[in-house]
Order: sequence, then structure tokens, then C-alpha cells
Amino acid sequence: MMKIIRILLVMCVSLALLLSLLIYFTTYHPSEIEIQEVYSPKQIPRIQPGQTIKIMNWNVQFMAGNHNNHFFYDDGTDPWPSKESIEQTLDGIARVIQQQAPDIVLLQEVDDVASRTHRQDQTQALLSRLPDYTAFTQTFYWKAAYVPHPDINGRVGMKLVVLSKYALSQATRIALPAITTDDILRRQFNLKRAMQQVHLPIEGGGELVVINTHLSAFAKGSNTMTLQVAKVMEQLTSLGSDAHWIIGGDFNLLPNDAAIASFTEQRSHYNEQGTELTPLITTYSSIPSLENIQRDPEPWFTYISPSSPEKLPSRTIDYIFYSPTLENTHGNVLRGEALALSDHLPIVASFKL
Repeated sequence: MMKIIRILLVMCVSLALLLSLLIYFTTYHPSEIEIQEVYSPKQIPRIQPGQTIKIMNWNVQFMAGNHNNHFFYDDGTDPWPSKESIEQTLDGIARVIQQQAPDIVLLQEVDDVASRTHRQDQTQALLSRLPDYTAFTQTFYWKAAYVPHPDINGRVGMKLVVLSKYALSQATRIALPAITTDDILRRQFNLKRAMQQVHLPIEGGGELVVINTHLSAFAKGSNTMTLQVAKVMEQLTSLGSDAHWIIGGDFNLLPNDAAIASFTEQRSHYNEQGTELTPLITTYSSIPSLENIQRDPEPWFTYISPSSPEKLPSRTIDYIFYSPTLENTHGNVLRGEALALSDHLPIVASFKL
């Protein structure tokens, strides 16, 4: 009898070990800092000294569109988008980008090999529609061969992407702190948040550093957002006081305590004791700025709740921050056609070097 028990114990331990190895080798484990591949043709021009650079920042929500996009993670029941609707959304997003003609585009939530979006490479799908953007770089921040969640039940792959009309010299993936309340199993399958730091050489010397990021959601009850904002600020400080830099992304944080106090819908997503964005938005210039938001917040709303029947933006959680060495000449949140294309609206801003 004891021999049988020992055999069963060995079998259980072996199975547990095999399962652990299977989970580890089919999920994503990036290093703290990783060099990323850059696609930048030799003939592409460099940024010129004194040039005005136009930036677009947009969370494109894996091309799901702003219709029937109330998914399970927001307590919705909508199915994943069809191939046809994804193609229509890709066409619309490409059209908005072409109309605005930014020099650099920062995109979040771009799918690649994900089951929910029919294993399409959405970066290439966009590039095929945007012939002016011949330089680009990308990095995963969610990747697994299989996620055993009943509403996912398949492969996941999601990227940060930077498109550019100008030469790129290098790109680096910098890890952000994980959600501190995740257990060890959940952490294997969850998103691996990051900053995507991209360098654009300036003709005659110097460079512009552009950072693309997407901070955590659903992290209330932990110090995750405080740690992630601190990591962002640490990285910006490391660039030096004379550096030209711009960081844009979906920060998943309201701009100030007044916004939290006045907000009722999905309030559980935010820290009612105060926004963790405060150190960043009070230290660096931003679009929108705190002054913009305090004077007239509605034109600067960037997020559309999937449960909203009107499908109109109700809060600001996307931003562009920039260094003191840059002069901001324009900034606004786009509406129009963009309202139908994602649960986030794009921010467009221009900066003079």
C-alpha cells in the first residue's frame, strides 16, 4: 500500500512539474530591458534641427471598433469582432492617420497572432494601408500560446507599435512593474506592461526620444499604479535634463482628484484617495495639461465606456508628456470619424525641436 502511495505521489509531483514547465514555456517572460528590432530603410530622411514634429497617440483596441465592443473584462457579453468588422476598422484608422498625417504614430493594443482577432498581424495590416510610414518598431506586452480563461480560450498576442516617416536608430523595451496583487499563476498569463523607447536621430547630431506605453488597468487595491508611474518618471529622469523626449500612451489614470470626485461610472477602477498620476502630470508639461482640464475638461476626454449607450467620451486617461526642451505648438483630441473606431480617441500634438 505504501508503495502505491509513493508511486501516486511521484506521479502527481511529476505531472505538476510538467504542467508548470508547459505554462512557463508557452507564456511570455521578457527581461527588464530588451533591445527591439527596428525597421528603418536607408533612404528614409532624418529629422531636421528646428523642425516641427507632429505626433499621434492612439489606443486602437485591437481594431474592435466602437460598436459591439462591450467585452467580458468590462463586464460585457459581446463576442470578439468579426474579420469583416476588423477590416473596416483598419480602413477607418488608416484613413484618420492619413488625414492627420502625423510624423510619428504611437499605438497601443495592436494584436498579432491572437485568436480573438483571427491571428492577424495588425501591424502589417496597417502598414499595407499606410505607405508613407516606412519605419516602425514593435514590442509585445501580452503573449501566450493559450490562455485557459473561458472568455479567451486561445492564443493571445498584443503589441505597442511606433510608426514613423523618419529614420529610427534603436528601440528598447523597458518593463513596468506587474500588478502586485496577482498570484504566481495569474502573473504567467497576464499582460507584461512596458515602455517602448524609440530613438530618432536628428540631422547634424542629437536625437529625439519617443516613448510609447500602456499602464495597467484593474489594479485598484494595490500600489501597482504608483510603482508604474514611478518607473516612468525614473526613465524620463535617466534621459537627462537636455534631452528631447516625448512620451505618449494609455495611462489608465484620471488627471486629478477633482476628476475622481466628480466621476461615478466605473469608479471602482480608480483610487478614490487620489490619482497616482499626480507626480507625473505636475512635474512635466502634458497634452492635455491640468490647466486645460480644469478650465474645460470635456474637449479633452479620451475614453469611451463600452457600457455608454451614447458611445461618447466621458473621461481623460490618455496623455502626451514632453520635455522642457520642446516647444508645443498645437494639441487636441480628435473626434469625428475616430469616435466609431475605438474606445479611445487619438491625441494629436505638434512640437518644435
